[in-house]
Amino acid sequence: MYIYNHPNWPIFEWNSEQLLPLLSFVRNRQGKLIGKMGTLGFELRNEANLEILTQEIIKSTEIEGEILDREQVRSSIAKRLGLDISGLVYVERNVDGIVDLMVDATRNFDKELNKERLFSWHSALLPTGKSGMYTITAGQWRNDSTGPMQVVSGALGKEKVHFQAPPAPLIENEMRIFLDWFNLEQQSDWVLKAAIAHLWFVTIHPFEDGNGRIARALSDMLLARSDEQSYRFYSMSTQIRKERNSYYNLLEKTQKGNLDITQWLEWFLKSLMNAIDHSENILEKIINKHDFWVKNAGININNRQRKILNMLMDDFKGVLNTTKWAKIGNCSQDTALRDIQDLIEKGILIKSEQGGRSTNYILKSLEI
Repeated sequence: MYIYNHPNWPIFEWNSEQLLPLLSFVRNRQGKLIGKMGTLGFELRNEANLEILTQEIIKSTEIEGEILDREQVRSSIAKRLGLDISGLVYVERNVDGIVDLMVDATRNFDKELNKERLFSWHSALLPTGKSGMYTITAGQWRNDSTGPMQVVSGALGKEKVHFQAPPAPLIENEMRIFLDWFNLEQQSDWVLKAAIAHLWFVTIHPFEDGNGRIARALSDMLLARSDEQSYRFYSMSTQIRKERNSYYNLLEKTQKGNLDITQWLEWFLKSLMNAIDHSENILEKIINKHDFWVKNAGININNRQRKILNMLMDDFKGVLNTTKWAKIGNCSQDTALRDIQDLIEKGILIKSEQGGRSTNYILKSLEI
């Protein structure tokens, strides 16, 4: 018996007394973060928004097992937001599609959500009409022509069914009720509503594919309403990706349970709190990067150097040596060495004291 089989579906219940302290704490943290961002200049707010949206899209897709190119996502977002950034790259259709979905959900958070808007999101998400090797119908509710919609895992012949969605003939009415609630019902706190919308939508599972990504976009849309602004300064999908196993386990448990969703709401609130904590680290990096470039504004730095220095101030993987510099900068080892020596002479890079099999370099400001 699934949650939607209960006679009172979809009248959810939860323990308000149990959730209130956590909800109050999360709302307080939200307010402090928004206030902090409000003190920053326009340029820094745009940079933070760009970084968070990039992470949100990459991680939301990664939860489903698909890896997107970070630079393509970043370039696509920058174009749609009208941001002037360096290093724009060619963007594939599927990347533009998920970016269109997320930008519409967050920039137009106060606009009505209707069937046509969801259909356009689904079509943008799956522009080729393909999900892996399978052909699907984009921009329409699923029809269950190949059998019941099931979430399964395991090898062929040994599949485990984690969830079976409501039959296709019920979707039209189920989504009508959901959309009326999404647009009109305002008795719940916006953050709780974001958590409920996520669970409710993914339980109806109205599309053949893409339900998880759209459910997370709906949560972001409602969180933007709670913040009363389109700027995104924290990423729920980044946190969900970190806790993917517990996310799926709790989702399955809730969908097979009764209409008391207290445990799901508590998990969502804790994840949001962790997402806000993580955003503080991102914000610190963005401010440090901004201060770095202000400090070095008068120094002549070429495009290769600028690109790699920015990478060093983000989440650079491994150590930086001439071989990696040449690969990232698409140049020869000799050119890489000249770039590095130039930055050492300008007091920006230093040799790492860690040593090892080859000489590597770090930003002087990161010296330990």
